[in-house]
Amino acid sequence: MKFQMRRQTELYLLAIVVVLSIFLTVMNPKFLTLENLFDLLRNNSFLGIVALGELIVLISGGIDVSFTATATVAQYIMGVIISRTMVNSVLLAFLIPIPIGIALGAINGCLVYYTRVNPVIITISTLNFYYGVLMFISKGTWIYKFPPTFREFAKLKLFTLMSSKGVPFGVSIFTLFWVILGIITFFLLKYLPIGRKIYAVGGNLEAARRAGFNIFRIQLFVYCYIGLLAGVAGFVHAELNQMIQPNAIVGMELDVIAAAILGGASVFGGVGTVGGTFLGVLLIAIVKNGLILMKASAYWHEVIMGSIIVLAASISAYQRKLQIRREKGRFVEEQLF
Repeated sequence: MKFQMRRQTELYLLAIVVVLSIFLTVMNPKFLTLENLFDLLRNNSFLGIVALGELIVLISGGIDVSFTATATVAQYIMGVIISRTMVNSVLLAFLIPIPIGIALGAINGCLVYYTRVNPVIITISTLNFYYGVLMFISKGTWIYKFPPTFREFAKLKLFTLMSSKGVPFGVSIFTLFWVILGIITFFLLKYLPIGRKIYAVGGNLEAARRAGFNIFRIQLFVYCYIGLLAGVAGFVHAELNQMIQPNAIVGMELDVIAAAILGGASVFGGVGTVGGTFLGVLLIAIVKNGLILMKASAYWHEVIMGSIIVLAASISAYQRKLQIRREKGRFVEEQLF
């Protein structure tokens, strides 16, 4: 039954994406062009990568709102190192934020497990702590001096086409990052034992504990995983902008959570898919891109994103209500027969 609900959610979301795309194309023919679509995927690769991490945490029955601070700290440390040493290696720049993200994620996982405090409270606290410490140390200084290879890597494309105006465009390397991490996350959830354990813990924590699952290891894994993806996303964000601003990422938490929930993940845990999350990210990206093309006021961006978040939370609550009602119905039938 849960599988059917997930499939229905994904189909409804796909239908909304298609209808919205048609509407925006009628309003502005520039929307449905390869150039715009490739840019849309490239510009939202950060959102797509961290949404995969949030998906894992939501499935486990937790939630993480500190990933923006994790990504900011990881990318800032990377920026300090490569700008001061001017080591001309993209690989080194890529590897620096990953262990930092994992370490900060591990702190979240340990706090969630040992304190037994709601993950929202824990991760809001660590969000403010990580971000506050960074702002105190960095004093808000921007970093924009990077080695040549770091700057050139941002221009890398899988293939290049030419627009009618003679401007080159193509699929960005960062879109490939998003796709590869999506495949890895799908494989992890679908085929690895840890994936089944994450669903089990999110579905019923006490039942999973009685079944002998190591809850600490599972929770530590999911928060380390979103920390890892936050580190990668921090690298991607720095590449896309070619500068590091300590205050540029914090504030994007609700967009990411909304994308995961719109895609079928539940704040109550136990459900969610990579495909649904991809569609959720795509819907938010299309809405933002459409508002820009329609030259709508920036205030409307906030209004519409707020409405999407309310809709996502309402859908999650309604699905939870239906699930509880079905479980009660099955329990009554078992008692009668």
